Amino acid sequence: MKRLLILSALLVGTHANAGEVDVVGVKAAKSGNGTYRFSVTLKHADTGWDHYADKWEVVGPDGNVLGKRVLAHPHVNEQPFTRSLSGVKIPAGVTKVTLRGGDKVHGTGGVEMTVELPK
Repeated sequence: MKRLLILSALLVGTHANAGEVDVVGVKAAKSGNGTYRFSVTLKHADTGWDHYADKWEVVGPDGNVLGKRVLAHPHVNEQPFTRSLSGVKIPAGVTKVTLRGGDKVHGTGGVEMTVELPK
């Protein structure tokens, strides 16, 4: 039993050491009719299926999530990495959005990036 507790503590420590997801780059392009395409570069110390960057979100100034890209697998040997999302509807009058990442252990967090939307 003691060995199991020690092993559990070590595994939890390993997951926690991966930290949160940082957004390290963003490209935004207007597609038309108030929709945009975002290419977001994330950096995270993915450790495998139990702890990896599993999403990024486009967040409006009011805190509402306007778009979300779900990531289906770890990127252990591909850091940083970029994934895109098209068709994100941005409400009229919004000129800036924030991009934030998330992982399977911490949820959203880490370094966020706020960008001015192209006209």
